[in-house]
Amino acid sequence: MTTWPPSGSEVLTSFDRLHPEIRRWIWEQKWEELRDVQDRAISAVLGSDGDVLIAAATAAGKTEAAFLPVLTAVADRTERGFSVLYVSPLKALINDQFRRLDQLCERLEIETVRWHGDAPQSAKDRARRNPRGAILITPESIEAMLIRRPADAVKMLGALDFIVIDELHAFMKGPRGLHLASLLRRLDALTGKRARRVGLSATIGDLNKASAWMNPEHPETVSIVESASDAPELRLQIRAYSDPVDADDTDGLEVDGKPIALDYIADHIFRNLRGSNNLVFAGSRRRVEAMADRLRTRSEKADVPNEFFPHHGSLSKELREELEGRLKKADLPTTGVATTTLELGIDIGSVASVAQIGAPRSIASLRQRLGRSGRRRGVPAVLRIYVRERNLGLDADPLDRLRLEVVRAVASVRLLVEKFVEPPVAETAIATVVLHQTLSLITQLGGSRADRLYAMICGTGPLSAFTKSDYAGLLRAMASPHLALLEQAPDGTIMLGEQGERLTSGRDFYAIFATDQEWTLVAGGHTLGTIPISNPVGVGGIVSFAGQRWKITAVDDLAKVLEVARHASGKIPKFDSLANEPVHDRLAATMKSVLLSGDAPPYLDAQAAEYLFSARETFQQLGLEEANLLPAGRHTHVLTWTGSEMNSVLAFALSAAGLDCEALDIGVTVLDTAPETVAGLLAQIADDPPPIEDIAEFVESLRTEKFDELVPEPMLRRLWVNARRSEARALPDLARRLMMAWRGA
Repeated sequence: MTTWPPSGSEVLTSFDRLHPEIRRWIWEQKWEELRDVQDRAISAVLGSDGDVLIAAATAAGKTEAAFLPVLTAVADRTERGFSVLYVSPLKALINDQFRRLDQLCERLEIETVRWHGDAPQSAKDRARRNPRGAILITPESIEAMLIRRPADAVKMLGALDFIVIDELHAFMKGPRGLHLASLLRRLDALTGKRARRVGLSATIGDLNKASAWMNPEHPETVSIVESASDAPELRLQIRAYSDPVDADDTDGLEVDGKPIALDYIADHIFRNLRGSNNLVFAGSRRRVEAMADRLRTRSEKADVPNEFFPHHGSLSKELREELEGRLKKADLPTTGVATTTLELGIDIGSVASVAQIGAPRSIASLRQRLGRSGRRRGVPAVLRIYVRERNLGLDADPLDRLRLEVVRAVASVRLLVEKFVEPPVAETAIATVVLHQTLSLITQLGGSRADRLYAMICGTGPLSAFTKSDYAGLLRAMASPHLALLEQAPDGTIMLGEQGERLTSGRDFYAIFATDQEWTLVAGGHTLGTIPISNPVGVGGIVSFAGQRWKITAVDDLAKVLEVARHASGKIPKFDSLANEPVHDRLAATMKSVLLSGDAPPYLDAQAAEYLFSARETFQQLGLEEANLLPAGRHTHVLTWTGSEMNSVLAFALSAAGLDCEALDIGVTVLDTAPETVAGLLAQIADDPPPIEDIAEFVESLRTEKFDELVPEPMLRRLWVNARRSEARALPDLARRLMMAWRGA
């Protein structure tokens, strides 16, 4: 890793390094000066021949930091083929960047073309005939080009000088990132020339890991440009509201004719956000629609124009773009109520404030969202976090008394101030991506040998964790009569089989990510409804739905059906995480730190401050500073204060011992079991921990990615094990700590 500029070196003025036409353009824009990140990035790109990682806050000028020097470097190129490939996770972001770059590129006589499903076909046709300049593209469109028009791909993408990767953090995790990593290797292989990478991101926690993603073979050669600019002033408030005791559907309209927390949150948003541009991140699509409807209704009752509009993936492109246009134009006050769709870098201008409904679960997402506000110099960033807690009845679960939603909100703010960002997690999508890329590469090449396929797909980078033995097993499965994805010629060449040809011919093959999947819950032959599930589950596990606990009796992984039976247990605590985004260990540990503290954060409203005070009192009264096993009626909460992954492994380990368990954000609930029994089992785990391979046998929901149904189940189980080796190693020490705390108490 190289930090730019190198110490002790004489650095030329960055502005003077730029192409004369770019310098004129900067003067015409009336820029007073280059921003810090732009000044340093220009020197890094033009002063070296290696890769460059640009890390800076949202609206710090990262796009210009990359493209001013990149366009300078390629302005005089005459060689045929695109010189710059810009890849983005979003079509809308490509459209934004096209508008930002088109005028500048026209000045330089550099052609620029958008290349995605909604881009004009005429511009693509012209670029195909005479490829030159810059192409702005999604990973899926690269995929389509490689397998549908491989000769055009060589002509257009075979002589790239630069590959600019926007929103790099979004590609460092999940199947789409693995997919892009493979595509970049395939682009390098078109002519044997490796294009320089320039990565852009506002939310990368570990710059070394980002460097390794960009250049797996020589990460130390990546020049890192990290902005030294100060973040804007942050104005913050956490507001707490209460739901009725029996409010199980907290997105519904009312409970017994009485308003619920979401109604009071809508009142506050309506009073305080009208008249300006804002973003409200509401979580699920259902909650987005529920909040947008409440705000529209309030506008109608007040006889004022509606300024509040939903934004999520199920809406039409036209409706989404209409809202984005209103926000960017900023001539009418507009508030977007969104899921995560407005989280990444779509250019919607600066908003006056950002609001989030529900305590944050990801600090990286919170940082990304907050970056939408305070983008103008001297203007503060404004963040409101709305938290919902439940009114407590006489039979309230002890976890509800800890007010963990408020606690997590305060912990998130602490980590935000500490500039913490969750690192990428171990990948479980590797098999589905390797299978997909095998089919794609064979389609592109017309056939190939196994050793060449493995080298091109898994040679280096994140897919190298897939061993040669794994690959041989996958190829055998793909060639089986049952799947018929592949077949082998007498000379050893591997070609597409009948089903492989069918699969790769469909337009939905290009994308590696699966649409949001929900599991259907069935009890006694009757469908209860559907829920999204992010954590692994197995027979004997517990899920919470419609205010009840249900024990899983059977799992149909392919059909995404859980057969369940009602579990005879008391009221479930509100703090339930099975269907939510995982919580990192650091956030869980900081939540305990918040409960141990005595400070009074000034950003809490009166209700949130009262909840935090009472939570700390309860924490002390229950002796939870030392104790970790918390009795709750017939059940026991095992408070690990670790994140979702560790709690999931512990829950499966306890399930293997015959207990009914439910994994939570900060621990595990063991049903119908006394603390003494749990402590005894923890002692067994500490002394003789079950192998992670044995624990994995209790996991049923293994097929989580798009093509996992084509991957042998033993392979998926083995990859699940490999992804959780660190949790398995930590399990005995965790069990020992929990057991010792119980004995000490």
